[in-house]
Amino acid sequence: MDLRSLQKPLKEHYRNDPSASRITLRAKGGQTEVPVACSVDIGRAIYQAEAHQGVGGAGTGACSGDLLLGALAACAQITCQMVAAAMGVPTERIEVNVEGDLDLRGTLGISKGLPVGFESIHLLFDVAAPKATPEQLRGLREKTEQYCVVMQTLMQPPRLQTEWVGHD
Repeated sequence: MDLRSLQKPLKEHYRNDPSASRITLRAKGGQTEVPVACSVDIGRAIYQAEAHQGVGGAGTGACSGDLLLGALAACAQITCQMVAAAMGVPTERIEVNVEGDLDLRGTLGISKGLPVGFESIHLLFDVAAPKATPEQLRGLREKTEQYCVVMQTLMQPPRLQTEWVGHD
């Protein structure tokens, strides 16, 4: 696949019409019969999610934390692959592993001093590129981290607004 030729018309379009580059992604959670599970509709697919086993879920499906880490892994993986292709970095294998640490006592409200959510997230990029130069590998790392949307979003969180609508 020639990534440059694939992206060239898109880049030209966005340069000529910057408003065309602005998109909105949507996801919608839907209630299920049990309070520890839901469906997540992203418009192109519906995923099932459930509470983690450590807070009462069955442990058979992805929890929200899994989905967050999965989104980061997918974004980092695809970004690294695309950057390698665009830069002409000769790679044999690219794999991204993501781990997140959290203390469920915060989530369950047992210890008020503990955060609710991840305390740390670690990404491991396993890149086999024996024919790449150190400069190419350094560029691959810099550009991957610079252009990974989910990584950048977590590093520099956007404004988050909540709105509640009540129905009688």
